[in-house]
Amino acid sequence: MVTIKVNGQTHQLNVDPETPLLWVIREHLGLTGTKYSCGIAKCGNCMVLIDGEAYPSCIIALADVNGKDIVTIEGLNGKYAEALTKAWLEEDVPQCGYCQSGQIITATSLLTENPNPSNEEIDEPMSRVLCRCGTYPAIRRAIHKAAKEVKA
Repeated sequence: MVTIKVNGQTHQLNVDPETPLLWVIREHLGLTGTKYSCGIAKCGNCMVLIDGEAYPSCIIALADVNGKDIVTIEGLNGKYAEALTKAWLEEDVPQCGYCQSGQIITATSLLTENPNPSNEEIDEPMSRVLCRCGTYPAIRRAIHKAAKEVKA
């Protein structure tokens, strides 16, 4: 039995501790907002917050998150998440939508750590999440907009 806390709820699971967190989230908890894409932490679509920092869940074993606070896109909340969601829509960021959960998770982590990032400070973490539609300029605008909204 492995015990994990996801989105504020504690779960006891009879799962191999070496199972990637992504599969536990999707297959055992039924939270499908966290996406599978590459399986080798190169695309960022599977990002979740672990103790407030964005990590690719496809390469983190269940055993490695014991005692940590995990937040998926379904459980994301707070001032930055709300401001980002609003700005995302206002800037028409979503195209196909596949990378959006990874993008918003990563942007939330970024703004939590740095509430007033420069373009370069946005580009570095956001480049870890592959957007096949190429909406990076809109993502950057949305992050700046959300930062200003929270600051105001």
